Amino acid sequence: MADHHTHVQDFFTARAADWDTRFPDDAPAYAAAVEALGLRPGDAVLDAGCGTGRALPALRNAVGPQGTVVGADLTPAMLQAAVRAGRDRSGRLLLADVARLPLRNASLDAVFGAGLISHLSQPGPDLAELARVVRPGGQLALFHPIGRAALAARHGRRITDDDLRAEPNLRPLLARSGWRLDAYTDEDARFLALAVRAD
Repeated sequence: MADHHTHVQDFFTARAADWDTRFPDDAPAYAAAVEALGLRPGDAVLDAGCGTGRALPALRNAVGPQGTVVGADLTPAMLQAAVRAGRDRSGRLLLADVARLPLRNASLDAVFGAGLISHLSQPGPDLAELARVVRPGGQLALFHPIGRAALAARHGRRITDDDLRAEPNLRPLLARSGWRLDAYTDEDARFLALAVRAD
């Protein structure tokens, strides 16, 4: 576990400074994914593995000034990049592991996770931890601004059957972790899985 965390931190620390400039056109995709969550004014939402906070402005817009927006990330350099970009004005930044969140049970209405699932050390328990902090009926969005095939091609790979984000793998994984997969989109321009916290 510690080795995995060190690997994740090293990976993102090395990329934090120019992360946003590498993906400058993603804002509309983030905004559309946040919209799909169906947040209401006053809701409380977590951006799990928030990175440089690219989802935070859209999340703030969705929940309004009375809502609560928290961005949690394991990598200090990514949170520092979020502050430099001014995104800390949209939500509270938290240096935290999504596997052990310092949040109360059922304290949130929703969780947004962009590019999150492939970086979880223990996907089942980690998704269960996200379920713990969300009220029954609350929402989870697992998002990536490009689909699985496009992402694999970007990295010079092909999609394999054991990809956690494939619907036949993701649906039972979520179900074992306290979530019910409600909607699944995997196209070149977007990956978005929407789940509801089971009662």
